[in-house]
Amino acid sequence: MKKVFSLLIIYIMAFAQVQAKGFEPVPSNVKLPAKYTQEYIDSISPEYKKVSDEQIFHVALDMLKGTSGEFSRKAILGYNITQYPVKIQFKDLSEIDQAYSTFDAIGWKKKGKLYIYINPKHQYAPPGALAALLAHEALHQDEYNSLSEETYAWTMEATVWNEILKQYPESNNLESSLVTRENILKQLLEKGNYTNKYIKKTVFANNGYKNLPLTSPGFEYKQ
Repeated sequence: MKKVFSLLIIYIMAFAQVQAKGFEPVPSNVKLPAKYTQEYIDSISPEYKKVSDEQIFHVALDMLKGTSGEFSRKAILGYNITQYPVKIQFKDLSEIDQAYSTFDAIGWKKKGKLYIYINPKHQYAPPGALAALLAHEALHQDEYNSLSEETYAWTMEATVWNEILKQYPESNNLESSLVTRENILKQLLEKGNYTNKYIKKTVFANNGYKNLPLTSPGFEYKQ
């Protein structure tokens, strides 16, 4: 009993320490790779404090290191067309537009700054899955979008997810709807022999993109 009580005190103190720094700790029911102890997470949080106060995003961004999503990680930190860090948060997307209510995430530009809003239904998703999603959304850096841009972003997301699973296989939590999305994209990538062949077909058939132009700045259409 004494041991349990001591552990409880340690947990409470650690939680209070994180809260005192202004960060929201990773939810306790989110399984993290062994590397991501609270001490390690606290050590990386200062790098991402301008991006989000939620440590689940700090972990997700750290997971992008060494993957094809490193460009996106740097873009989120401020190496983007606005030269400001991208703000990331969970948000009810219907508050922006009812048409976005079922979206998993959206990239948004407001008053010269970039935002990535994630559907709250993914707040307990594995950080590895969130990392893949962020790698996608960070590519949208202006008011313009296109089928070519979405094809590139979806392909990036699938590629990053494939790479993350090799490093952190425990990210493949099949109870998460976001993981279901990522695994579908991974299957499309593999079916196309690691090209965008089938991802492109899926993007072009997506009803939510029916009004998008073929190209946008920086994203040309390729057969």
